[in-house]
Amino acid sequence: MTIIGIVLFENLTQLDFTAPFEVFSRMPHTQILLIAENKEAIKSDSGLHILPTMTFEEAPQYMDILFVPGGPGIVNAMENKTLMRFVKQHGQTSRYVTSVCTGALILAAAGLLQGYKATTHWLSMDLLRLFDKVEVVEQRVVIDRNRMTGGGVTAGIDFGLNLAATICGVETAKEIQLMLEYDPQPPFIGGGSPVTADPSVYHKVKEDRKAVQAIRRKHVLQIIHSMD
Repeated sequence: MTIIGIVLFENLTQLDFTAPFEVFSRMPHTQILLIAENKEAIKSDSGLHILPTMTFEEAPQYMDILFVPGGPGIVNAMENKTLMRFVKQHGQTSRYVTSVCTGALILAAAGLLQGYKATTHWLSMDLLRLFDKVEVVEQRVVIDRNRMTGGGVTAGIDFGLNLAATICGVETAKEIQLMLEYDPQPPFIGGGSPVTADPSVYHKVKEDRKAVQAIRRKHVLQIIHSMD
């Protein structure tokens, strides 16, 4: 039985969590644990409410896979000593330590990406680079030994399928991909990456998020300073 522990926190991005969850749920002989500080419903950044299955205290001592999603709530999550203690503890014992989107910042803040290659949402690549000894790779999914990190939001499906292939084999992962009818055909070809997006769209998105990213940068630097 493969045990996957998913760390939940207020104001996460639901697709960071639900996209890989859909893949995980189709992996044979797998148990998925939704773990949070308490069992109250978690409200995502889009307003979706998610009910945890257990608290940090109730979680088993060993989990095969530790998975951390991202979202606007990462700042508060990184400043939550209980959550960070849980992530750090299980990051040292889990067979695989993983994240999607800005969940990588939480892993980095827990000291779990030092000496590893990793990725995150394209807007937060510079924030991940602030952490010591983290080699940031601008790819949709990055696998470095027992660390597996996915890019932003929809990359969670690619991440989940890669993890499924690692745990259950390529053929099983292919079956899951087919069952999900994962055959992306976006209406705007090439528009989902900063490399291929229309320059005007790219610069507008960066400008619109400038204030938010500045706040995140300030908090990340404070967290890094506290780690010294």
